[in-house]
Amino acid sequence: MLSPRFLLLFMIAGLELLTSADGNPMIEVFRWKQLDFFNRGDNYQNTLQFLCSLKDPHVPNSQPCMNTPASRVKTLPFIQYNNVPQGVTHFRGRLFVTVPRRQEGIPSTLNYIDLERDGQSESPVLRAYPNFALNQFNDSTENLVSVYRTAVDACQRLWFVDTGMLEYPNNRQQIRRPSIWVVDLATDRVLKRVEIPQDIVEIGRGLASITVDVREGRCRNAYAYIPDLVNRQLHVYHLRDNRIWSFKHNFFNFDPLSDDLNIGGQKFRWDDGIFSTTLGPYQPDGSRDVFFHPMASTNEFVVSNRVLQQECNAERSDQGNDFRMLGSRGPSTQSTMHKYDPETCVVFFAEVQKNGVGCWNTEKPFSPETHGSVYSNAEKMIYPSDLTIDEEGTIWVMSNSMPIFVYSKLDTNAYNFRIWKQKASLAKNGTVCQ
Repeated sequence: MLSPRFLLLFMIAGLELLTSADGNPMIEVFRWKQLDFFNRGDNYQNTLQFLCSLKDPHVPNSQPCMNTPASRVKTLPFIQYNNVPQGVTHFRGRLFVTVPRRQEGIPSTLNYIDLERDGQSESPVLRAYPNFALNQFNDSTENLVSVYRTAVDACQRLWFVDTGMLEYPNNRQQIRRPSIWVVDLATDRVLKRVEIPQDIVEIGRGLASITVDVREGRCRNAYAYIPDLVNRQLHVYHLRDNRIWSFKHNFFNFDPLSDDLNIGGQKFRWDDGIFSTTLGPYQPDGSRDVFFHPMASTNEFVVSNRVLQQECNAERSDQGNDFRMLGSRGPSTQSTMHKYDPETCVVFFAEVQKNGVGCWNTEKPFSPETHGSVYSNAEKMIYPSDLTIDEEGTIWVMSNSMPIFVYSKLDTNAYNFRIWKQKASLAKNGTVCQ
C-alpha cells in the first residue's frame, strides 16, 4: 500500500504535468493587497495613534484614520499605499524583494522573505536586508536610498545598483551618487560599495537592473552590465580593476513604433531605452553572447561579452558589426526583464503588454514563429516587472500593477502584487521553446 507522503508527491507531480500541458505553468506563490514590513519605522505607532485621535466633528461615527488629510499622512514614516515592489531574486531560502523609493513613506528599499519562517503566509511581511539601519538613507551618506532589482552571481554574492535618487513625483532628488553594491550572502556583509562617477552618469534614474558575468572560482574577475534606460547607454563595471566605462549605440534606443502601451486598462506612452541584459551559453572560445533589448521595443539584440569587457572598445565612434539585431519577438511583446536558463537553453521574457511570460529557445532561429508564450493572465499578472532564474533552475516573476499605480489608483481591497514561480524545465513544455 502506498504511503500518504508518496501519494501526496504523486498528486503534486500530476498537477505539474497537467499545468505544463495546459501551457500555463506559472504558479502564484505570494500575493499582497498592500505590503507590510516587520520594521516600519520607530515612530509609526505613536504617530498613527495621534492621527487616529483627530476625529472629524462634522462627520458622525467618522473613522479619522481613513479620512486623514494627505498633508498629515505625509508625515508618517510609513505610508503603506506608496510601497510598490519591483524586483524579486531567490537564493537558498531567501527571496529578495525591492521597493524603490518612488514615493514617500517607504521604510526599507531592500528586503527579503525568509521562506522557512514566513513562506506559509499568503502575504508575508517583509524584512529589511541586510538590516533596517542600512536602509535609512538619512542616517548616513553610505546607506541605501533606492534599489530596483538585484542579481545573484556564481560566487554567492548579491549585486545591485542604488540609484541614490528619491523619485518623488514632481520632486526628484539626487541625494547621493548612484552606486554599485556587492554583498556576501554567506555573511550578509557588504563587500563593495563603489560610487558611479559623474562623467559616467549624472543621475541614477534609469539604472534599473544589473547582470553579473563571472565564472565560479574567478570571483575577482567579475564584470557587471548595467543598462541605462534614460541615457540609452550600457555601463560596464570591472570588479578587479574597479573601473567603469560606457557604450553608446542606436540599438539602445526605444522603438517609436512600440512605445504605445495598454496595460491594466491604462493607455500610455513610455520611451524606456535599453532595459535588460542576459548572458547566453558559453562558446567554445569561452566567450558569451549578451542579449539585450529596450523596454519600448519588440526587438532583441546581441553583442559578445568580449566586446563589452574591453574598455577601449567603448571609446570607438564606430562599433562596426559588433552589435547585431537578432530580430523581432512579434507584436505586443514589449519586455521588462529577460533571463537565460543554461539547463534548457531557453531565454524567458517578462512581457508587459501580454501580462505574462514569453520564451525563445536559443538553439532555434530568432523570429516571431519561434517566440513562445509560457503564461498570460490579464487579471492577475498585471505588469511583470521582474524575472529571474535561481541556481536551481526556478523562474521567479514579480507582477506589481505599476501602470494602475502611476496613472490611476490601486484598489486596496484587491490583490495588486504577486510573486510567481515555476521550474524552467516545465515552463517551456507545451510551447515552441521545448
